[in-house]
Amino acid sequence: MKPMESHEDSQMVSQEGKVFKFLNTNLKNSKRKPGLSITVGLIFLFLTLYFVTIAYPLFWMVVNSFKNTAEIFNDSWGLPKEWLFSNYTTAWEQGVSSYFVNSLIITGGTCILTVLISAACAFGLTRYQLKGGKFLLLFVSAGLMFSPQSSLIPLYELVQKLGIFDTYWALILTFTAYRIPLTVLLIRSFFLSIPKELEESAYLDGATSLDVFARIFIPMSKPIMFTGVILTAYYAWNEFLFSILFIQTEEVKPITSGLLVFKDALNTNWGVLMAGLVISALPLILIFIAMQKYFVRGLAEGSVKG
Repeated sequence: MKPMESHEDSQMVSQEGKVFKFLNTNLKNSKRKPGLSITVGLIFLFLTLYFVTIAYPLFWMVVNSFKNTAEIFNDSWGLPKEWLFSNYTTAWEQGVSSYFVNSLIITGGTCILTVLISAACAFGLTRYQLKGGKFLLLFVSAGLMFSPQSSLIPLYELVQKLGIFDTYWALILTFTAYRIPLTVLLIRSFFLSIPKELEESAYLDGATSLDVFARIFIPMSKPIMFTGVILTAYYAWNEFLFSILFIQTEEVKPITSGLLVFKDALNTNWGVLMAGLVISALPLILIFIAMQKYFVRGLAEGSVKG
């Protein structure tokens, strides 16, 4: 019996050896595949070129914000011989500070209204069996097809009749209206992934619909909420056309239209103007850096269901 057992053991060992040898051979062959390495190299090259294309104009703007006008035109692509940090002080004192605060108020108000209204709308569409619910969802989605530029004349008349022309509300309400459709669709997709058992447990404990919305859905939906804030802030902060049409008073102008007047007031002092542009771009960069993990997670989870 013992010799037979040793023979069977030797056969098992030999079979295991063949399996490990097969796996090692396949692993080595997979590592040596030239097509895979070429594909990775091309992807890396493309991403590198894309990064340079996006980052270099920002780098150029920042570098030229520390130069005077003559040096910008004579050596636009080189580093400044003398770093003029005073350009930022001049830009801030010459009016960028008020434009900056106006943009913060308009963008902040737009983000708050857009996210809250969209979240409430998405909650109703996902958690209530409404008659014509699909029609309402289609109606909201149809808002994505309307171009803001095509409605300038009726919007201008509406703003005049509401008495909000040349005020913050002229931009806040307009921006909110155009950002709600996309934000509703994103938040609705995220709400569909929240288990109904949590909602039912809350109702059994005596919670109201407002409690469920405020204490369960909002805290659990932070990623998609931050995603909506980033997308809305990007639109509201950079919007230019409505800013020059609906706002005429210097005290209310946001930074996008304010820099246009700022350029003329400075008599083409390009170094100071570049400093103003850097100040204008800085908030969005900081917001995206601070919320990028929520942004990526929100887009990924908010696109699972629809």
